[in-house]
Amino acid sequence: MEKTVISILAVDDEEALLHSLTRLLELEGYYTNTAPDGRVAIDMLQTIPFDMVLLDIMMPHIDGTEVLKFIKDQHIDTEVIMLTAVHEVRTAVECMKLGAYYYITKPYEADDLLALIERALERKRLLIQTRALRRQIADRTHPSNIVGVSKSLLMMLDLAYRTAPTDSTVLIQGASGTGKELVANLIHLNSLRKEQAFLAINCSSIPETLLESELFGHEKGAFTDARTAKDGLVEIADGGTLFLDEIGEMPLSIQPKLLRFLQTGEFRRVGGNKNLKSDVRIVSATNKDLRFETEAKRFREDLFYRLNVITLQLPPLKDRREDIPLLVDYFLISRAGTKQPKRIEEKALELLMKYDWPGNVRELANVIERADVLSQEDLIRLDDLALPLRSPLLSEAASGSSATGARAGSALSLLDMQKAHVAGVLASVNWDKHLAAGILGIRLNTLYDKIRSYRIKQPE
Repeated sequence: MEKTVISILAVDDEEALLHSLTRLLELEGYYTNTAPDGRVAIDMLQTIPFDMVLLDIMMPHIDGTEVLKFIKDQHIDTEVIMLTAVHEVRTAVECMKLGAYYYITKPYEADDLLALIERALERKRLLIQTRALRRQIADRTHPSNIVGVSKSLLMMLDLAYRTAPTDSTVLIQGASGTGKELVANLIHLNSLRKEQAFLAINCSSIPETLLESELFGHEKGAFTDARTAKDGLVEIADGGTLFLDEIGEMPLSIQPKLLRFLQTGEFRRVGGNKNLKSDVRIVSATNKDLRFETEAKRFREDLFYRLNVITLQLPPLKDRREDIPLLVDYFLISRAGTKQPKRIEEKALELLMKYDWPGNVRELANVIERADVLSQEDLIRLDDLALPLRSPLLSEAASGSSATGARAGSALSLLDMQKAHVAGVLASVNWDKHLAAGILGIRLNTLYDKIRSYRIKQPE
């Protein structure tokens, strides 16, 4: 959206303020109109479409709150910033519940106002793009929890939709927390198998001795606890889709059996000698570079090429920051249910936009959930956010210390430093182990091993 085509209506009963506002906005390239009170503003809004309204609260005849209600009833895409005196801040916050983007107190710095206008217009652009995307994919099944309008996300989704009706194997690559299972489910819902089962298994969370049985089943007596025969997931998912998450963690001993199944559709239960068949589409996902894993002899090259017919690359959240406001709105609306969702303070959103999100969308969802639960108002403020880099424990770690007194370069063993760091990350994310493993850059089962070996206890 170019500034030269953006129209702004400034509404205030102070003539001098309107004059200075007009001059400021026109110097920035905005097309600007003014209204001295709410009655004139409503008359103008009935005949002229505006991208934004800068709206004073206290005015004669019709006040800013009533004008705001009219705007949100008649012009839902028009963004509104409330202009308020310090003693009117409470009213301004109430206006945000009615749909105002934010407020700014008088007197204000020109740069602060212009920055706020830019952010409000960016939100308007994103919301319009989102609606356009939804219209574009109206004939497709699109899970509502895949949120975003960034170019990288839309390109990936387009390839996923085009791949879905085929039976090609799909490899989804992306860091932990980027939504790989959501995309796998999207592929299934838009496939010819959508009426059949969609089953998922995490290859890193099941011990090697049990993973083969989970996948292919076992016969009675195949091992000590096999008191009855059991169907495997490839058998249960016959006709549907099987999602193999964290495929890079699959043990080498099981990989040849999966390869044979992909090549022939045949498999044997553990302890069995009879070939069984199943028609299952395999979609897999990994946060590892499987090419590197094949070179390191930790993953079979022939299996990699079987899985990698179509590759979908999920961008990390730090590479699609323009989606963060939409994701925040989505999480808050989802949590609100039938109630009015909470809104987020501009400064708090700025911090969310600047943070690098090592845990990606999952981490953002956790941060918003915590803020939504703990905030005392209908507005989530900066202090309600609990980001690892802002927590006292990790702030101390950044300056060379930890809650245990550990300091970089102090007379502590490397083991003690590692224990303090792992404990700090777990505490900062409220013991969300999936998120903590992503931040630490280790596998989930490795994190469990460290918790056990370091004897780290979760607080009561």
